[in-house]
Amino acid sequence: MSNILIIKHGSLGDIAQASGVIQDISENHKDDDIFILTTKPYLDLFRKNPYIKEPILDKRLSRFNPFYLYSLMRDLKKYNFLKIYDLQNSNRTSFYKNILFKNSKKDIWSSSLTTLPEGKTKQEFDKLSVLDRFDHQIKTCNLVSKHTLYPDFSWACSDIANLKNEYNLNKYILLFPFCSPHLTIKRWPYYNELSNKIKNEFKDEYKIIVAPGPEEIKEASNINAECILDNGKSLNISQLASLIKDSKFVIANDTGPAHISAHLGVKGLALFGPHKSAKLVSIEREKFRAIQVDDLNKLSADKVFERMMELLA
Repeated sequence: MSNILIIKHGSLGDIAQASGVIQDISENHKDDDIFILTTKPYLDLFRKNPYIKEPILDKRLSRFNPFYLYSLMRDLKKYNFLKIYDLQNSNRTSFYKNILFKNSKKDIWSSSLTTLPEGKTKQEFDKLSVLDRFDHQIKTCNLVSKHTLYPDFSWACSDIANLKNEYNLNKYILLFPFCSPHLTIKRWPYYNELSNKIKNEFKDEYKIIVAPGPEEIKEASNINAECILDNGKSLNISQLASLIKDSKFVIANDTGPAHISAHLGVKGLALFGPHKSAKLVSIEREKFRAIQVDDLNKLSADKVFERMMELLA
């Protein structure tokens, strides 16, 4: 039995996307122990993952902090990893390879760079969707790919029966009108108008709800929907995943909850502006679709409502 390391720091949407490739790596290393190097927000989440033996914390301190690098290298070296799958594929993890694992060749360290298709530059390869890139990466390592293109995030769910009883949640439509403060280009501005249209169409058949993050609770009071909290606090990731999984429909900006929704098999819509391509991030699934426009301010509530009705049917 050997130890295998996966590196996946985040973000939340990226972790949902990586669920399939993590499962494939585990199933191709049945006799080995799988560890994952991740960041603090996802430690508890990965402890729930049935394909991971143990998460390892990366504090992601400055790369110019020699004391931290030495401590991280010492912690990792004790596992004597046979193989490392870099699923973060970032400048930081490339730095780790060069500094902490500088003699590792592609048979030891698997990343998009070490498995780059012949004749392609990194810039050309990165034009493929994220799941296609994962698929190529593990196939280049002679792994069988069954789940990489079809991530299933349901392992993250937890029991929220008490929460659903508290808010009397039976049939509900879940809105995610929020986005990072520095990425307001991702924000669609007509959620209240959409909420009114849903209520006019369905009356009391569906509750309209939101589940804000810690920094979004105040903002949620401006949305025409019931705010779901756990004892006044934001839901944790596992609670949020369960709330999404049990919903009848999800409408979201291009954020982590949109990617969770896509990989939980729920019906829904993600609203994309010019910031990023929906195809590139592999968000469209059988039941979960995307609307991509050049300017989210020009995407009408009528258009979103019409598309929602088509998918609900």
